[in-house]
Amino acid sequence: MRILVYGAGVLGSYLAHVLVRGGNEVTVLARGKRAEQLKTNGLVIRHYFQLRNTVDEVKVIHELASDDLYDLIFVVMKYNDFPSVLSILAENQSSNIVLVGNNADALGMQNVLQEKSKVKKNVIFGFQISAGLREESGRIICIRGGGQMVLGSLDGEIPIKPILENAFKKVKYKLAYHADIDAWLKSHIVMIVALNSVSFLYDGDLNKASKDKKLLKQAIDVMDDGFQLLEKLNYTITPASQVNLIRKHRRVFYYGLKIIHKLPFMKLVDGSFSEIAALFDSFKKLKNQINVGTPHWDALEKRAMSKFVGR
Repeated sequence: MRILVYGAGVLGSYLAHVLVRGGNEVTVLARGKRAEQLKTNGLVIRHYFQLRNTVDEVKVIHELASDDLYDLIFVVMKYNDFPSVLSILAENQSSNIVLVGNNADALGMQNVLQEKSKVKKNVIFGFQISAGLREESGRIICIRGGGQMVLGSLDGEIPIKPILENAFKKVKYKLAYHADIDAWLKSHIVMIVALNSVSFLYDGDLNKASKDKKLLKQAIDVMDDGFQLLEKLNYTITPASQVNLIRKHRRVFYYGLKIIHKLPFMKLVDGSFSEIAALFDSFKKLKNQINVGTPHWDALEKRAMSKFVGR
């Protein structure tokens, strides 16, 4: 299959690696220094838990032409970067688009792609369960328990499921389909915003963050605020285990956070607060739809954003 991975960061690079190993013809859209690294050295990944290195050759392009056709286009980038590429994707004549990553405005993005395109667009949303960082040399350090992507459509059934299955059929990579992907993504954002804010406030020093009892407990309260907001807007928190842990086993969850923040590999999880800032803003729009108090969320947002703006 002819597949484009639009974005060559940590997640896009690992996805491209999987698709290459699956026997697909994979092209990666990258620019600047990253494009030169891929052309010169190939796609270099250190698989942290698997204790191995891989190098894959991929075709690299700098821009997507309107007549450049692919069976699948995976767009793997931060939430705040998606808007800048929607018009380009709409102009391209490929039909099958998978937007992979945090997404608080799935419906809005789908509408842009479908309304501006001259061809029918099948728009799917996904989230790849992996993390890591990119070293200065271009090598990716990938942290994962096993390859997996959660996928779903806003329109019910996924019309391109056979195409997706075919792309991954030769590799050990799990596709988990979710009936309400919008609720799944919004639920996930609540966790991501709280935990990334904690990391940002300690400049990524998670060991120090693990010792701040007040901040970790505030993060749990922030998650509860976020889940309550979604519930008031009739979203189903998914997976339900998240909210059950917070409300019924708060002490266990607190100690779980302390332990996770102390794990050695956590220092290798790269995060961008610019994305978190955009996600905070997206939840403001949700809050404007309904009268519900989120005092803990508001306090953490004020503290984190004050540091972000002041940099």
